[in-house]
Amino acid sequence: MSRGALLVAGTTSDAGKSVLVTGLCRWLARTGVKVAPFKAQNMSNNSVVTPDGGEIGRAQAMQAAACGLEPSVRFNPVLLKPGSDRSSQVVVLGQVDGTVSARSYAERKGALLSTVVDTLAGLRRDYDVVVCEGAGSPAEINLRVNDIANMGLARAAGLPVLVVGDIDRGGVLAHLFGTLALLDAADQALVAGFVINKFRGDQSLLEPGLRQLRALTGRPSYGVLPFDDRLWLDAEDSLSYVADGVVGRPPPPVGARWLRVAVPRLPRISNATDVEALACEPGVAVRYVTEPSRLADADLVVLPGSKSTVADLDWLRRTGLADAVVAHARGGGPVLGICGGYQMLARGLVDDVESGRGAVAGLGLLDVEIHFEERKRLARPVGHALGHPVHGYEIHHGRVLHSGESPLVTGADGVGEGADAGGVLGTHWHGLLENDGFRRALLHRVAPAGFTPAADTCFADVRAAQLDLLGDLVERHLDTDALWRLIEHGAPPGLPFVPPGAPATSPAAG
Repeated sequence: MSRGALLVAGTTSDAGKSVLVTGLCRWLARTGVKVAPFKAQNMSNNSVVTPDGGEIGRAQAMQAAACGLEPSVRFNPVLLKPGSDRSSQVVVLGQVDGTVSARSYAERKGALLSTVVDTLAGLRRDYDVVVCEGAGSPAEINLRVNDIANMGLARAAGLPVLVVGDIDRGGVLAHLFGTLALLDAADQALVAGFVINKFRGDQSLLEPGLRQLRALTGRPSYGVLPFDDRLWLDAEDSLSYVADGVVGRPPPPVGARWLRVAVPRLPRISNATDVEALACEPGVAVRYVTEPSRLADADLVVLPGSKSTVADLDWLRRTGLADAVVAHARGGGPVLGICGGYQMLARGLVDDVESGRGAVAGLGLLDVEIHFEERKRLARPVGHALGHPVHGYEIHHGRVLHSGESPLVTGADGVGEGADAGGVLGTHWHGLLENDGFRRALLHRVAPAGFTPAADTCFADVRAAQLDLLGDLVERHLDTDALWRLIEHGAPPGLPFVPPGAPATSPAAG
């Protein structure tokens, strides 16, 4: 018997939807509720491979972990992976289903709505509670006619809606009011109230505004989540990774000095979260960089994954970062390439799939040749690397046609993967750095004089602590009794309409 469901929408992208859903999932799971996450449509190049053989957004995998579940394609039935400003690969129930432009995707949404609604209905039969996450903002009235992720989903599935706003951006009360006031009457009837995210300071100063917002809208605030600088793992949006800032909150070094890691911030970076495990290590300062001088003092360069390997390789060359990476390696500096970054290190690539460019020269730091194939490889392999057991996941079109290098990883089947040329290493495996033994062995290999790798960092424990912190914030700062009523009974009847509503010319009106 289903106990209910809830949709968390946001005033903007990166307002806190993913964080709030994760926190709600952790809170519910810790009370013994059988809970699952759901995001009908995600747009992200941060993805994972599921045990059921598909691909979903990494945020939904994190939310699944908060529920105590393995990731499943059911938690994110539609995933858009941007390859350029104008096109995205479409992944439906974990498998690639073509490439679309913004206009052609709009024409496909109607057919996808039934997939989304049916998948959610199945989850609601199997779990006590399903916590759903919207996409972007429900007030994007130009997209409302064929929306499958926000109010379109809420209307189709009868979901009560919370709207979360990020106070750090400024104008949060106007954002919350305006989001509601741009919805038509039927959509507004499902919006039950609001949550403020990232508040700093004296909350009593905010209370008059929340009272006025309730008076204007007839809807309560369900709570105010404080800003907490301990939260940083598994960012949903790669745009969250800005250049030159240190990733995470690394503890001070064990030895006499820091180890500096430079990660080129590629325009189409994918699985940017791969380097977060390094940033959990004491004394390891990980920075995303966008210009070559930032590599001058790096102890380790990591070339991350890319949804558009050839296009991002062009960008590396235009910015001078390609020359800087090559100079770093030829000067004895270590380089690690992951997935697309590994492919960039090769002698050459043949890409008739993503870019259509055919033969392209790589950086030439590894004696490897890559050929892109139409069929994407999705796998969750296990094996050994640098003397330690490892696991990871693969998401790529590129295949190694030739390698003259020693493998970095030996799979469980005895087949070698990746390349270990001493100072230059590459692998198609995402998540490799999350293996504690491998990560420590890598740090020992690349460590400059004076840096001492910590002996006891456990990445899984760090991630679990982040999930527990989110659950704690929900329990302490939101009205959990009111949330339970909303989950079990839906939006209360008789919520007032807030004018003007959707414009008369909008497809959402009427």
